[in-house]
Amino acid sequence: MTGFLCATCGQTHDSIPMCLGAPAPELWFSIPEAEREARAELSSDQCVIDGQHFFILGRILLPVVDGDDSFVWLAWVSLSEANFMRSCELWESEGREAEPAFFGWLQSALPGYAPGTLSLKTNVQTMPLGQRPLITLEPTDHPLAMEQREGITMARVQQIAEAAFHG
Repeated sequence: MTGFLCATCGQTHDSIPMCLGAPAPELWFSIPEAEREARAELSSDQCVIDGQHFFILGRILLPVVDGDDSFVWLAWVSLSEANFMRSCELWESEGREAEPAFFGWLQSALPGYAPGTLSLKTNVQTMPLGQRPLITLEPTDHPLAMEQREGITMARVQQIAEAAFHG
């Protein structure tokens, strides 16, 4: 699908994005802008806040049942300090995908979900070099966990895009 008529704004958007995400963990947004540089270290893949909150960016894959690719949420997960340090040790290591998954809490408020997505239980699997970690949600009845297990349609991808663009 190349474009779509947005039900929210009535405009035509050029394409439906198959990957969306948050630029930082939710906690980062609660820090006053003037304090962020002193209190937080944020890169494209990792974040440490106040030296006691540790986050990595990973991928939540939602199979698209009537499409060729999965929809990808880029999402932040909090890890224990020990697991965060271990993931840092393995960051550039060949074979790192053999490491057992890390337990984490989802720390991205993804648009279009009720109830919200903050603090859902996850497992984070390190992937081969060049790939972001894979996030698997605990198999609950939360809509995001159900979508990860059962898949979504392109119409749902469009709803997600509308919520992300105008939420």
